[in-house]
Amino acid sequence: MLDELLAVGDRLVARAHPGEQVEVVVTSERNTEIKAYEGEIESLASAESQGVGVRVVRDGRQGFAYAGTLDEGAVAEVLDEARDNMAFGTVDEYQALAEPDGVPTPELALFRPALLEHPTAAKVDLALELERAIRAADRRIVGVESAEYWDGVFRSAIVSTTGVRNAGEETAAYLSVWALAEQDDETQTGFGFSTGREPGELDPARAAADAARRATRLLGATKPPSERATVVLDPWVTAQLLGILGWTLNGESVLKGRSLFADRLGDDIASQLVTLVDDPTDARAFTATDTDGEGLACRRNVLVADGVLQQFVHNAYTARRAGTVSTGSAVRESFRSLPGVGTQALVLTPGTAGQPELVAAVGDGILVQDVAGLHSGVNPVSGDFSTGAEGLRIRGGALAEPLREFTIGSTLQRLLRDVSAVGADLEWFPMSAAGVSLVIPDVTVSGT
Repeated sequence: MLDELLAVGDRLVARAHPGEQVEVVVTSERNTEIKAYEGEIESLASAESQGVGVRVVRDGRQGFAYAGTLDEGAVAEVLDEARDNMAFGTVDEYQALAEPDGVPTPELALFRPALLEHPTAAKVDLALELERAIRAADRRIVGVESAEYWDGVFRSAIVSTTGVRNAGEETAAYLSVWALAEQDDETQTGFGFSTGREPGELDPARAAADAARRATRLLGATKPPSERATVVLDPWVTAQLLGILGWTLNGESVLKGRSLFADRLGDDIASQLVTLVDDPTDARAFTATDTDGEGLACRRNVLVADGVLQQFVHNAYTARRAGTVSTGSAVRESFRSLPGVGTQALVLTPGTAGQPELVAAVGDGILVQDVAGLHSGVNPVSGDFSTGAEGLRIRGGALAEPLREFTIGSTLQRLLRDVSAVGADLEWFPMSAAGVSLVIPDVTVSGT
């Protein structure tokens, strides 16, 4: 299959006119989604798609076109259409395709043939098993909002006139469940995940146990008084926060003046405990990949080291504008899109203590288990944020009563500077960031 995708790219690139740069992205993917409800399969969907996207650059003008098929006639027309669109492009002196930079492509073994061989009936059984497990996890679980199995097979090739020629394939799978817990006419929700590269790596029992724990321990929650408190961010919350932080550290945001860190390379922006890495070559990451959206090798990029801002992530275009080199961080939504730039697998270097040890050391504070509306509650230019939250009181070094309907407010700058401990409880989620527990003192908590 990969040879076939490369052949499509080779044929189109061979048709490039003199003085013209041509880049071809060819993809083929298949995914399955199964949802269980009350012991039955609510829905089962399996979809396959193929497509090609062609970018043409000449004299600073760029044209792009795509087709959702690999039919030879349609593919041939895409190149002509991209050329036509180029004529209407604005001249940009930095516009050009990525060129090979000598960084070797990592060997990550992200493809599992076992996923292709796994029968649909067995995938259905996993979804049903997940729902049974969450219903049996605790007598206070009264319903399941969703119990879902998902998997995907992704193959892609990128070929260009500048010498890029790469192809790769990946598989991924996850289970997710949202549970409803009830007590004394009060209802709370909780979620659980299990991720892997194939169905055999998924753990329904663990996903169910996480969802049940998160839902039931919030029963009886009350609104806390307004105060300034030490907070412990759960790994799930930290992962979401890193997603926001990653947006401020990409080259496009910096060049457009939409990042609070735009002029701070080399500055201390965080506690010395904070080392932030974007590493899509870490095979544990759900979003791990060997090449970026322009066909360059992915690599481990240290963005913040011991609190010091080291670099931003770049694709070929933003790197040229910034006078630097690509960090292998071009991202595409699909063959239908041009390459953007972004972080791909953010992770904080873990500490040595687990969450129980961190809670014990805090003494008194609040464990923030979940937040609501984080993306809309953060201003990536000023760093100000205020978001709804729920969690548990920490009293005497132990988790105590549940709390709800409060907000936490601060700035990204202050949060980073004030980190006083980083947990060892590294956890990967089905997203482009991992989480660890973080301890941050003196955070504004607004409640009653």
